Amino acid sequence: MDTQLPIMLTLASRPCSIANLESILSEAARDYHVSEDTFGNMLVSLTEAVTNAIVHGNKRDISKSVQIQLRKSGGNFVIRVSDEGHGFDHENLPDPTCVENLLKLGGRGVFLIQQLSDTVRFYNNGSTVEMFFKL
Repeated sequence: MDTQLPIMLTLASRPCSIANLESILSEAARDYHVSEDTFGNMLVSLTEAVTNAIVHGNKRDISKSVQIQLRKSGGNFVIRVSDEGHGFDHENLPDPTCVENLLKLGGRGVFLIQQLSDTVRFYNNGSTVEMFFKL
């Protein structure tokens, strides 16, 4: 099946919603000849962004949703994730690689997204993240 981008998805703010992301992303990535390494980076980044949107943005409020858009822009595969929260200051997050943060259970999602994506942009006070992956 040929998946035409853009793809728009709306997920309920439930962690179980994340289980469907891999198959949707996999089909789109296959149709656009995304390498295995890039697909892995995309999947981890998408999963982290959606988890952050559900847990931190929407505060697990099942009346709220997470919007996901997959699209091609120039030579990039672009993933955009938006929640209904108030956003956050993405420029002032604790560094998860500092000694005092190494044993903390959380706080690595944005760091991982920034490391695995070719470009990351935040909009709407941080309630929308856009991740670019070179094709």
